[in-house]
Amino acid sequence: MQHEITQPGPLLDARGVVREAGYARQPLPEYDRKAVQAPHRRIKEWDRYVVTDDRFAMELTIADHSYMGVDTISFFDFSDPIRHTRNVIRFFGKGRKLLSPTSQIGDALSEGKGYSMEFRNGGNQRRLIFSMDRFANGKRISGEILLGCPPRDSIATVTPFPGDPLAFFYNHKIQGMPASGTILLGEKEYALQLGRSFGALNWGRGVWTRNNEWLWAGAAGLLGGKPFSLNLGGGFGDPSAATENVLFYQGKAHKLEEIQWMIPKKNKKTEYERPWIITSDDGRVDLVFEPVQDRKTQMNLGFLCSDQHQVFGYFKGNVMLDDGTVLDVAPLFGFAEKVCNKW
Repeated sequence: MQHEITQPGPLLDARGVVREAGYARQPLPEYDRKAVQAPHRRIKEWDRYVVTDDRFAMELTIADHSYMGVDTISFFDFSDPIRHTRNVIRFFGKGRKLLSPTSQIGDALSEGKGYSMEFRNGGNQRRLIFSMDRFANGKRISGEILLGCPPRDSIATVTPFPGDPLAFFYNHKIQGMPASGTILLGEKEYALQLGRSFGALNWGRGVWTRNNEWLWAGAAGLLGGKPFSLNLGGGFGDPSAATENVLFYQGKAHKLEEIQWMIPKKNKKTEYERPWIITSDDGRVDLVFEPVQDRKTQMNLGFLCSDQHQVFGYFKGNVMLDDGTVLDVAPLFGFAEKVCNKW
């Protein structure tokens, strides 16, 4: 049974325990880092943007994991099999990155030697400004992306973790933000076009357990000239109060139950670049995800391990809205990822 949070209020009680698990159509729970009662080294906070176009895509992340900070810039030209990603890691930052306690308004800023990132959030629009020297084969990357964020439904979830009352994840995701602007890689310019380019936000604040994984998928476009996007995910914590699975049509959220992910395997090895099958237990989702490119990232520092597959491609099939209307999803460009972390 999905529980909808309908009133604003503190995310945590005086003991540092989640007051109300569930989902909301806006980020109603109020996060306060000072209210966390778990050791602060376990706090993980991030602002992550994925901007997609069927010709290219990029990801920008400012993350503060308390004992280390990670800033990431990734860029993918789908006509080029080479994937470009650079992570800047700083240890023992102790929560010193500038991240806003709310996803509704406020900025995130980070800079270091040879790079800078600014996420300017004025409420009804978000401006992503970034640059990094020697990003790809000595080439510099820079750009400014404007994401439209008009008033409409989004998805915010509060997920506790079984067996650890002080662990939680508060997540706000916005899909289908119209994107415009330019990206410059070396001397090549990539132009984002309204109606073709879209941005997604993954804003997360929480206390995580040591070993976990998640699945996340997003896509956006126009169906019959009307805006449509989807957000699918899960795989961690206790989802009994709510999932983050939702369809957005003309700005309205249509909530889904559990999602089944069938990623092909061969000889026990997952084949991420073959078609995925994505369905729902309520029969409202019947999709095929056809990959174009897999961004594989692996990190093993002993105390920190991460295995990430962020796959870009096309969603095809059909979905059902709350009133029973069935939408045919023409080839809709987006992404699907599976991440396993030991952190």
